[in-house]
Amino acid sequence: MYDLADVLPDAELDPGTNLLIAGPPLTGKRRIALDILASGSTQGEGSIVVTTKDSAEKIIEEYAGRVDDIDAVDVGVVDCVTKQRGVGNVKDDARIKYASSPVDMTGIGIKLSEFLEEFYEVRGHRKNRILLHSVSTLLMYSDLQTVFRFLHVFTGRVQSADALGVYVIDSTAHDDQTMNTLKQLFDAVIEVEEGDGGEPTLHTAGIASR
Repeated sequence: MYDLADVLPDAELDPGTNLLIAGPPLTGKRRIALDILASGSTQGEGSIVVTTKDSAEKIIEEYAGRVDDIDAVDVGVVDCVTKQRGVGNVKDDARIKYASSPVDMTGIGIKLSEFLEEFYEVRGHRKNRILLHSVSTLLMYSDLQTVFRFLHVFTGRVQSADALGVYVIDSTAHDDQTMNTLKQLFDAVIEVEEGDGGEPTLHTAGIASR
């Protein structure tokens, strides 16, 4: 089981679960998603972030603020942004792998598989948490059918690896039909709303308590 107690009290998810975090902008979705991954890091699990919005450097910097020692945890980032921005001479290393753009879904899938295989076979992590941030960016560049097919493969890969998949989407950027179509792919959903004092209010579906 994957323990989410640091984020959701007494919550845990089965291996192979795909979790969607949905809500309007600026409600803390990204923070919640990164906290879920960092919670795994503190338990000795592997963490992989597929970023379609920010560079790997920004993600790692943000992640470092959530763990005691960033060099002591296994976190890998699939960066879909840097090459698209025209930054030359970037090469894959132990922590960062580069896809050409958010449109390069085949490349994204290959880089994710490389990390998963390495974390499982080489680094010995039997439990891995994977974040895709964000689904909304994919929908900016590709149509719903293409993104749905990609996520169908992505979620299947998470399931077969007994990993925990976490996906972030801006619910107000897409119509109800799009949201309902995509929600079919996920086992559990956290709906985030802005609560009193700016703190997010969470509504969960498909998440069991211990």
